[in-house]
Amino acid sequence: MLKIDAHSHILPNTMPNWTDKFGYGDFVWMKDSPAGKGKADMMKGNEFFRTVEENCWNENVRIPEYANFDTQVQVVCTVPVMFSYWAKAKDTLDLSRFLNDHIANLQAKYPKNYIGLGTIPMQDADLAIQEMERLKYELNIPGIQIGSNINDKNLSEAEFYPIFEAADRLGLAVMIHPWEMMGFSSMEKYWLPWLVGMPAETSRAMASLIFSGVMEKLPNLRVMLSHAGGSFIPTIGRLEHGFNCRPDLVQVDNTINPREYLGKFWVDCITHDIDMLKYIVNAVGSEKVCLGTDYPFPLGDLEIGKFITDSDMAKKDIENIFSKSTLDWLNLPKSKFL
Repeated sequence: MLKIDAHSHILPNTMPNWTDKFGYGDFVWMKDSPAGKGKADMMKGNEFFRTVEENCWNENVRIPEYANFDTQVQVVCTVPVMFSYWAKAKDTLDLSRFLNDHIANLQAKYPKNYIGLGTIPMQDADLAIQEMERLKYELNIPGIQIGSNINDKNLSEAEFYPIFEAADRLGLAVMIHPWEMMGFSSMEKYWLPWLVGMPAETSRAMASLIFSGVMEKLPNLRVMLSHAGGSFIPTIGRLEHGFNCRPDLVQVDNTINPREYLGKFWVDCITHDIDMLKYIVNAVGSEKVCLGTDYPFPLGDLEIGKFITDSDMAKKDIENIFSKSTLDWLNLPKSKFL
């Protein structure tokens, strides 16, 4: 059975010290680690950020690692800390082009093992669209990864609509990944930004796209929410009730019930809980659920869908999750990977 991991992250093995290059800011970059071979230190500005393993950048290490779990293909995108939406837009464009060139080269070198998603300077729609057109027409990359908010602005803000409109026009898939979690500074203890903030961020993003009317105006926009859609699907009843009981606050830009959008976007399967995954599948259909892992990071599903293989889920649902849903989201033929 073809297995495509629709949500994994990768970095180039070398990159400039962006802070030194641009002369400001806490840009993230990588350098060799004193911890030894097979490790690298991610730096934030000129301060240590965290150490990562070789599978974060070495494509030849990754291929046999995921083959151990009968996975043939990974969709790769940058690590969200690289988004750099806070920077000068032209500098974020420069950084985005560097990362996108790396992913495009990887995709071209290993066409049966890697599919790329690009990153764009979301803080400037004109530059973002410029890079999206390069992704489409020069790099042959089928989609983009974007953050759940842009400098704490919701994705519903009018300034971002041209970007979604361009994604629709260009046929680029969109993956939304949580980052810069709301309330971060007030709940750092117990890793709560990652455990609680990330699901809320993803829900924030989709609710913004629905309530603002973006999903209604662009019905062919192919959006995938990471981490099984965060808390959006499990709280759809609350969202619907708020829509009904306070139309004066919720229905100001779109009068369509948010429940109507279930099945009109994709999610990955990262629930770490088979019963919750079954709930998600029941809500949106297995044809809208993609295999995803967040590889190579420890909060991800590093056994690549084993909890699904070991379950009693129907074979058709597993086939949808393992490859068909991702191919539909990216608008790619299965034959490309056989």
